[in-house]
Amino acid sequence: MDQESAEPPWPEFPDFVASRARHLLRTAFLLTGGDSHLAEDLVQEALGRVYLKWRKISRLDNPSGYAQTVLVNTFLSYRRKRSASERVTDEFPEVGVHDPDPALRLTLLRALAELPAPDRAVLVLRFWEDRSVEETAAALRLSGTAVRTRCRRALARLRAVLGDDIETAFGGSPGTTGEDATSGPNPSSEKAVLRHAH
Repeated sequence: MDQESAEPPWPEFPDFVASRARHLLRTAFLLTGGDSHLAEDLVQEALGRVYLKWRKISRLDNPSGYAQTVLVNTFLSYRRKRSASERVTDEFPEVGVHDPDPALRLTLLRALAELPAPDRAVLVLRFWEDRSVEETAAALRLSGTAVRTRCRRALARLRAVLGDDIETAFGGSPGTTGEDATSGPNPSSEKAVLRHAH
């Protein structure tokens, strides 16, 4: 083996990991409903998959978006494999963060954890990642109609769990959150909820 072939194949990959790993971990944390250990495992697996195709991925216009899609698909694949052995719990791992309202944060995480995995993935892509309906549909291999349906259903379930805390979480006044018949979802409000959950 010559010296050239002994060099790391794509030296820019560590730079990509250094710049994006924290964001990937936050996304995984939301996807898992607050399971920090599983989130770390999913990020490691997703980055491993990205590395294997890094020569091609590094030439894309948005390698970060591709990595996010790999992470979401890794999560959904894991959920399918584990669905038969799931255990419902109301205990979440402790995460060292400054949180002015830890009770609300736990409520938000609990609400996310109660959503079906595909619905949670739709919310995270739409409102945490700021993806359009079309981009979310492409990432999850769903139709735009299916994304909108899942989004409405997931938001309704979040509101049902959050109850009176919904206005505090969304930072708005009654009747201003989420989707309505005329304006659709309010991404900034929904994203604020997911930020609070993280």
